[in-house]
Amino acid sequence: MLRRFRLEEPEAVQEASELLSRFGESAKVYAGGTELLLAMKEGLVHYERLINVKKLKGLSEVRLDNGTIRIGALCTHHQLEGSAVLQQNLPALVKLEQNVANVRVRQVGTFGGNLCFAEPHADPGTLLLALQARMLAEKSSSKREIAAEEFFVDAYETSLEGDELLTEIHVPVPPSGSGVAYLKFGYLERPSVGVALALTLAGEGKSIGDIRIAVGCAGPAPKRVAEAEALLKDKSTDEATQSLSKAGETAGRAAQAISDLHGSQEYKEHIVGVLLKRAFQSAVSQC
Repeated sequence: MLRRFRLEEPEAVQEASELLSRFGESAKVYAGGTELLLAMKEGLVHYERLINVKKLKGLSEVRLDNGTIRIGALCTHHQLEGSAVLQQNLPALVKLEQNVANVRVRQVGTFGGNLCFAEPHADPGTLLLALQARMLAEKSSSKREIAAEEFFVDAYETSLEGDELLTEIHVPVPPSGSGVAYLKFGYLERPSVGVALALTLAGEGKSIGDIRIAVGCAGPAPKRVAEAEALLKDKSTDEATQSLSKAGETAGRAAQAISDLHGSQEYKEHIVGVLLKRAFQSAVSQC
């Protein structure tokens, strides 16, 4: 049963930040509420105040700005799956959004809310790591950008300060000759394993000029796997294909997989390797 709480409805980021600063840990930001309200109904958490940020202006747009896609934190998953900007410049994110949870969640849940809740089995964070995204955090007195790799700290924990709000997500448009893929596997509603890969071919498309690999859903937080990237970077596509098994093993260990209802640690590590091979093939074919 949902316990009583007070609802605050600020209309500016500064006002919302000041409320967070004033009420501290007894308050929580509320947007779509698909994760938060469920946890509160189950009695897992309780807050005396919810700060409804849905009235904040200018945070529900997707726009292209000088080679960077700027995604407002209040954009719903449904809005992103239908975004013309994303369809033209980042179809991998559109595909991911089309498969987030279920129709109800996609209609109500927000992109920023998903990232800030930092649920271990959420999809978007893993792809944002591979895309080198940056998060814009604002409070009453300042704003700063946080690299996606530094944003996710642990399960249900981000690097946002107590009075900061996530307002935008900045994603560089992949250069020409690039391929991006996000693949996931799971037999429950939430994925058991997710793997994201972004690469750019060099040397007239004969070698891997740049590659970024991230794994998520298997452990407490999404991780970028530099060790696996190093096994494939600067190799021809044929040579890289031969190294995929070793890269998959490396990425599986880096996932910090946890045995739970979604599968054993060993099983998840194996699935990481399978998905990495498929994601690599998909990304190369796009180039």
